[in-house]
Amino acid sequence: MSVSIQPISVLTSRAKRALVQELGVVDAMRFLNQFRTGSGDYTAEREQLFEGESVKSIAAGIKAQRNDKA
Repeated sequence: MSVSIQPISVLTSRAKRALVQELGVVDAMRFLNQFRTGSGDYTAEREQLFEGESVKSIAAGIKAQRNDKA
C-alpha cells in the first residue's frame, strides 16, 4: 500500500474548504483563530513579571484576591 503525501498548502486549502462547508465561514474563521501564533517571549515576560516571587507567594496573592471578592 502506498500513501500519497500532499503538500501542506494543498492540505491547508482542503481543510479550510471542509471547515467552511461544515461550519460556515464565520464559525470556520472563529475556529481557525484559536491557532494563531502569538508574539513575544513568554518566558522572558514571565521572569520579569514574577521576579522575586515564589509559588507560595503567588498562591497567597491569588487566595487574598479571592477572599477580597467574597
